[in-house]
Amino acid sequence: MRNDRPDRTTRRARLAVSALFLTNGALFANILPRYPEIKAALGLDNLGYGISVAAFPAGAIVAGLAAAVLIRRAGSARVAVIGTVLTSLGLLSAALAPSGALFAVALFLGGASDAITDVAQNAHGLRVQRRYGRSIINSFHAIWSIGAVIGGVMAAGAIALRLPVGIHLGISTAVFATVALIALRFCLPGRDDESADAAPNGAFAIVRGRPSARTLLMLVALTLIAMAGAVAEDVGNTWATLYIGQELGAAAAIAPLGFIALVGAQFIGRMLGDPLTDRFGQRAVARAGGLIAATGMTVALLFPSVPGTIAGFAAVGFGIATLIPAAMHAADELPGLRPGAGLTVVSWLLRLGFLLSPPFIGFLAETEGLRVGLVVAPVAALVAVVLAGALEGRRIR
Repeated sequence: MRNDRPDRTTRRARLAVSALFLTNGALFANILPRYPEIKAALGLDNLGYGISVAAFPAGAIVAGLAAAVLIRRAGSARVAVIGTVLTSLGLLSAALAPSGALFAVALFLGGASDAITDVAQNAHGLRVQRRYGRSIINSFHAIWSIGAVIGGVMAAGAIALRLPVGIHLGISTAVFATVALIALRFCLPGRDDESADAAPNGAFAIVRGRPSARTLLMLVALTLIAMAGAVAEDVGNTWATLYIGQELGAAAAIAPLGFIALVGAQFIGRMLGDPLTDRFGQRAVARAGGLIAATGMTVALLFPSVPGTIAGFAAVGFGIATLIPAAMHAADELPGLRPGAGLTVVSWLLRLGFLLSPPFIGFLAETEGLRVGLVVAPVAALVAVVLAGALEGRRIR
């Protein structure tokens, strides 16, 4: 039954979950624009850099399925907050790492904590959503994008002020870990029994009976759509600052604007995503968004300039904004799977996009040039366009 007037505890819990999503977006966004500086300080080439930053999603893949056990034992809110603190410490350690190997190890540990945080905060968000009796999960993801913008702006300001990366990440760690700890006080009390289905007990505890071949094919297609969104997003996360600063010669304070434009446009796309989906359906929105992303980034690469490239990354962020949420939502409703199992499988496997993209682009950058490597972004967007038929069409009212 829909509850149009949630009680005070539920409203406060929504604010607390929003704070957790914001900190999660802001923490990683604070280190991303500092990557070129860290790369130069550690003497990494493009391939070594790509392999090193791939350690973050590698840690996420290794640890992601452990979240269910931790949530069952400690509760989603507590796991999300502890994971946030550990993620912040992992990123701070990466910023202070004296070698490429230790940089990768710190990112691996940060990625492992981040994956557990991601599952836990989504599980608690879904628990709050059930109390509201209507969809609010997209608003949490939009707030994540706000956090990413805040983090990117903080990083750009630190660069402009020539603040050492260790001091900068130390401030970020202190601020956002504190926010997460305060948020814990206002999360929902009690056990997470109602949200346990959002995180199955293991990788293979996903079926109810025997799913049909069509269900499995749809799950594969939805996973590829989510991975396409992840790859396109990661191009901006990992390479935008480096490309604009080194290849296009922008000032150090200007170079992060490509990443900031991507996450800012992604926020706008997610805010518009729900009403557009209600009117046109997931399929049409994904196809239109994929074409916007592919066209914008292709033009930026064909006619390179600092303003045009920033606009190209903004087109990518806006275009892919709904891909991952739409794929997760569609996977969660596939017949023949346990509740939440499709969501968990897609959210776990999409991290392969974040894992494989950096070293592949790094290889292309070493052999053909970084501009060629960035072609991965429009190609990924076109993959989503081709596979968008797996998403839901317009609902007949």
